[in-house]
Amino acid sequence: MSPAGSASNRERFKYQRHRPEQTLLYQLIERHYDEFQSLLAVHGTPLPSFVQEEFEAFLKCGRLEHGFLRVQCERCNHERLVAFSCKKRGFCPSCGARRMADNVALLIDHILPMVDMRQWVISFPFQLRFLFASYPVVMSKVLSIVTRLISTHLIQKGGAIHSTARTGAVTFIQRFGSALNLNVHFHMLFLDGIYIDGFNKEKQVFKRVKAPTAIELNALVHKLSKRVARFLTKQGLLVEDSDNSYLNLDGLTPDPMQDLHGHSITYRVALGAQRGKKVFTLQTLPAQVDDDSSSQVGSMAGFSLHAGVATRGNEREKLERVCRYIARPALSEKRLTITGNGNVRYQLKTPYRDGTTHVIFTPLDFMAKLAALVPKPRVNLTRFFGVFAPNSQYRLAITQEKKAKPRATSGKGDKTVKEKRQSMTWAQRLKRVFNIDIETCIACQGQVKVIACIEDPEVIKKILDHLKSNEEKASGKRSQARAPPVSVFALVN
Repeated sequence: MSPAGSASNRERFKYQRHRPEQTLLYQLIERHYDEFQSLLAVHGTPLPSFVQEEFEAFLKCGRLEHGFLRVQCERCNHERLVAFSCKKRGFCPSCGARRMADNVALLIDHILPMVDMRQWVISFPFQLRFLFASYPVVMSKVLSIVTRLISTHLIQKGGAIHSTARTGAVTFIQRFGSALNLNVHFHMLFLDGIYIDGFNKEKQVFKRVKAPTAIELNALVHKLSKRVARFLTKQGLLVEDSDNSYLNLDGLTPDPMQDLHGHSITYRVALGAQRGKKVFTLQTLPAQVDDDSSSQVGSMAGFSLHAGVATRGNEREKLERVCRYIARPALSEKRLTITGNGNVRYQLKTPYRDGTTHVIFTPLDFMAKLAALVPKPRVNLTRFFGVFAPNSQYRLAITQEKKAKPRATSGKGDKTVKEKRQSMTWAQRLKRVFNIDIETCIACQGQVKVIACIEDPEVIKKILDHLKSNEEKASGKRSQARAPPVSVFALVN
């Protein structure tokens, strides 16, 4: 590559500080959050504290006014400031992208072996989505049912039994749909086969199985719906009669978010004069004709099982793209716009079959949709199963962690997996996933390091005022004119 090309490439991917206050999402939340909170309080359904913390932390995320790191180049001493992030899991696009990069680096570098993998996507009826969002313990039990069902299917299809074969999966629990609706569903990266014992139990041999057919997927969905219904009935959460079945939540603690959850799940307006009506949509494309003759999708009674995406052992780049997809943030700022009458328009990632390409919310209803996406505290949204589980006796023999040495080394020796994991900084993950280099000085291409963490409000104000003054001087702007000094005698007289 020519030097000019290298320079242009550096210019394209050099780090630029994220300025959230300039984004439409930040401006909408800043403008309408207080009104949204007050309206819910009037209706007698105030936001829970963890949802309030999500919004308030987002309004501080990436803002230098709330603290930052001072980063300095080791060669030319050029400095820049890196603002703190909120680290929340609901709707913050910046922190969602950071978490995605972290998860992808962990899976590709340390967890997933170089064998065939398949993505299984399981979605549920509206009633179960509501139940999972309000009561994560029930969701965890159903996830166990799903993983055991698919694991048994793979082992039996591989011609083995549970005592001699094993499989594994990494599950990402997604809470969002493409229309910002609350849609709790599972994205599962399963081994596309089974591991069996080799000549000794320390040596595991991978045996690939054939892709599931539409008939097999429909059979699995049928088993899944029956087992989930049986579990919920035993728990007293599902009441079945001759005509229909319904959820019984009388024995569970009421959730203050249930109203917002219910409207978001069913694509309905939660606040305002249009409350209870369907969210307004734009259909700008012709409807598609369904053709499921060759589709790897099984569906029954609101349950849906998709298993059409797979990767070979040598397709690591494709597997990394799949990992990014299933670990992606809930909201994309690029698809968010404002209409002429002040409503919020959000473009779907993939158009619906009926030609729908956009959904439109009032600002307050948009706030309600964001609030519904916030998960409860201490609910793990990434789960490891089978040979990938942290306590599995086969994990070190199967995953890439087996390349690590059993104990830490010092000096210039090889590092353990734990040391490699800790030494891979957020800056390196940014460069790996987004091709953005934050570790290189924009002035001289030297290496940068953190020299201070600034959290004192008075110090923050002094530094920012100083930088603002320097920017004004550099841009040629003059300071505002001020009155001449007044003498002491004039004040006395």
